[in-house]
Amino acid sequence: MNRQDAIKVVDELAKSPNIHKHLLAAEAAMVALYDYFEKQDKVDQGSREEWGIVGLLHDADYEATDKDLDRHTDVVTEKIKGKVSQEVIDAIAGHADKAERRTLMAKAIYAADELTGLIVAAALVRPDKELEGLTADSVLKRFKEPSFAKGANREQIKTCESELEIELSNFVDIVLNSMKKINWKLGL
Repeated sequence: MNRQDAIKVVDELAKSPNIHKHLLAAEAAMVALYDYFEKQDKVDQGSREEWGIVGLLHDADYEATDKDLDRHTDVVTEKIKGKVSQEVIDAIAGHADKAERRTLMAKAIYAADELTGLIVAAALVRPDKELEGLTADSVLKRFKEPSFAKGANREQIKTCESELEIELSNFVDIVLNSMKKINWKLGL
């Protein structure tokens, strides 16, 4: 499966513009994280394109399963079975705690998924509602406010330190900068 095929799955399953934007943000984050690990010669599984596909597809069935967390990832993983590696399927399922996160790819989507949402929320409270002027320090301040973007699971984001061995501030910087590169696609 290539990116174009993954986009077709997204278009079939995800109907709302917000889900599409979230998936694009997660794709950008995953590609940036692949690049980060590649520079350190630490990539243990998957290609750059596969990491991006995990980002694109991880929440593709969220609406199709009526946001039922017991069924979430089942539809999309069934649809792509035989078209992607088992590592891609495990990473998608693992972000919803349905598979063990054994690879960096699986650990990366688990931490990045929640962070992309926190970053979007931090951008939306800015007067210009844009990512461009948003800094990692601003995001980290919001991270420390439990009442801000309550749905963004901070413990899950912090697995960047324990599972990926990336300091939180560096992780925020990587993901934020990846999203800034596609801000026009995100409407931010």
